[in-house]
Amino acid sequence: MASGAAGKGKALADGAESAAESAARRAREWSTWAMKKAKVAAHYGFIPLVILIGMNSEPKPRLAQLLSPI
Repeated sequence: MASGAAGKGKALADGAESAAESAARRAREWSTWAMKKAKVAAHYGFIPLVILIGMNSEPKPRLAQLLSPI
């Protein structure tokens, strides 16, 4: 009987540990997903952001002046 009770206690501890591992795994998956989305947003949003900031600066440049390298 004592070994059965000890086995149940160990099973409960393993269950609690797997729940913690599951939560950690979900957090890791979510953070990976969020970082992938942030990378895409930064990749496609950087140049438009620079143009937007340039268009709102003083003196107001024309779009052709802002986009030309010279």
